[in-house]
Amino acid sequence: MNGVRELLAASVISIQNSCFFYPACQKCFSRLILDSRRFSCLKCGCTGEAKDVSYRYRLSLKIADTNNLFDITVFGSCLDPFFGVTAGNLQRCMQDFNQLLGETNTDASPEALVQAVETCFIGKRFIFGV
Repeated sequence: MNGVRELLAASVISIQNSCFFYPACQKCFSRLILDSRRFSCLKCGCTGEAKDVSYRYRLSLKIADTNNLFDITVFGSCLDPFFGVTAGNLQRCMQDFNQLLGETNTDASPEALVQAVETCFIGKRFIFGV
């Protein structure tokens, strides 16, 4: 990568997956491996207690400008205003919601959240820094 950043005005065509946040390493932002008590980062070797895990947004989109289609992933706190809370707070809400429903698949977001994200993004035009 040459370090040149460009702006791309494009419309969101679709949401690529329903996992909108992930447990993130605070050193390198990679996805953490979690068990019931501990976490570890395979990339940098960071470890700690599961209760201290931080979450980060990850929104994978298919976007289009006037001539091209792109797959793009938006990370981090720039998504806080769209979700209305931090990724950690949303994760806690979803965890509580899934417990109420007795849901065991904690990687997938509830259908209501997926629909809300689709309504917020699909068909809308944004400026992406790439």
